[in-house]
Amino acid sequence: MNYPDFWPFFTRTQNGQMTGLFYEIVSKALDRMEIESVWESYPWGRCQSHVQSSDADGMITVPTPERLIYSDTHKTPFYLKTLTVFTYKDHPRLKEIQAIKTPEDILRLNLTVITYTGNGWNDRNIKSLGIPTHASPRLETVWPMLANHRGDIVIEWPIAAWPDIRKAQITNDIVMTNATLESMPFHLMIRKGSPHANRLDEFDKTIESMKQDGTINKIMQKYIKDFQTQLN
Repeated sequence: MNYPDFWPFFTRTQNGQMTGLFYEIVSKALDRMEIESVWESYPWGRCQSHVQSSDADGMITVPTPERLIYSDTHKTPFYLKTLTVFTYKDHPRLKEIQAIKTPEDILRLNLTVITYTGNGWNDRNIKSLGIPTHASPRLETVWPMLANHRGDIVIEWPIAAWPDIRKAQITNDIVMTNATLESMPFHLMIRKGSPHANRLDEFDKTIESMKQDGTINKIMQKYIKDFQTQLN
């Protein structure tokens, strides 16, 4: 498995122990299927190219037509990530930003979006509409850009956003609005030709059993608690 180091999805502790929300869910499912998994960290673009070139078996991401050319996946996403609109403090159009419901609203308001390189959701749903977009090489640097008014909004998952905002010491400069956009469906994707590709239906059933027995909820609650602690 290849992954980008991105808390709280996947990361390693200082002693090298693998952790993270997606890591815990997927590795637990693979353990139940008696599949041993080895997790290697690379920049996101390289993760995708490694799967495409058969240097890795799998990755966790949102299925797209491009990715489905070289990889297979299961029917039901194991996690839906809701995206929230952030802006900077005292934005003169905050009331209008709070009312955003669709990407078309962003286009109509002529707002500029800050994102990170390799954000496929942004490419498909924001940039494709002609909405001006500024891309940072790394996700954590989008927040200082927003605080410095380099764009109007950032669209991101709050649980992942706030740790980077706090680390940059700009908590008082960033506003999380009530505006949310569609959820991103995350899947395990396995390269075509991998000996594990024919077990994706089994993975789907394993995830369903983990939902039924409370395993996924238990994992989720741990990270939600961490998120709430950081907000306080």
